[in-house]
Amino acid sequence: MRILLVEPVARKAEETTRHMEKGGFTVDHVDTGHDALGMLKSYNYDLAVIDVRLPDLDGYEVLRISRAARVPTPVLVLSEERTAMAKVKAFSIGADDYVTRPYESMELTARMQAVIRRSKGYSEPTLRAGELELSLDSREVTVHGQNVHLTGKEYMILELLLLRKGMVLTKDAFLNHLYGGMDEPEMKIIDVFICKLRKKLQMAGAGQLISTVWGQGYVLRDEGSPLAVPPEQAKTHAAVF
Repeated sequence: MRILLVEPVARKAEETTRHMEKGGFTVDHVDTGHDALGMLKSYNYDLAVIDVRLPDLDGYEVLRISRAARVPTPVLVLSEERTAMAKVKAFSIGADDYVTRPYESMELTARMQAVIRRSKGYSEPTLRAGELELSLDSREVTVHGQNVHLTGKEYMILELLLLRKGMVLTKDAFLNHLYGGMDEPEMKIIDVFICKLRKKLQMAGAGQLISTVWGQGYVLRDEGSPLAVPPEQAKTHAAVF
């Protein structure tokens, strides 16, 4: 899962990034409110973690502007303010959670995972498709209860497919999820990752869960489940069929 961390203090940013990466997150860091807004409008993040005290716009203003611009990224606010008024202010303008400093790294990771699950419509930390199970907490993938060993990129692709199960995902969506628009390789690398992931899942007994939608991308769905198409692809998808 890709996270945008908005933290102006380098020491705190390094420490928080380290905690997040240990939790299995991929982190992009910026240190100003304006940079945060630019990133939020340009890229799709699973979560933004925003410190209230920024050198230009404060975290509340970043949150307010992003919500006014209809940026759907869930937001967790980091702050040293423990008052009920500060929390009410954050939630009233669109925050999804509020964590006070100092925090326990395990608690922060757990609350980040909970916000992301809720935003994707999942109440439990385990994603399923047929006999396949993926734990968002432990990052373990099993088929028929047996562990399937995936590379980091393979895990991230499977995670994205499961979080958006039944929806056609373009290669651009995968590239953005894996690299966040930074130092992206050629698009054909997605075909390579998908091919290797398919083979591992099939060898483990998961069956043909990942399908190719020609001219569109890839989709993961339970056998017999309907196909969902993102609104921006609807016209193209309708024309194909």
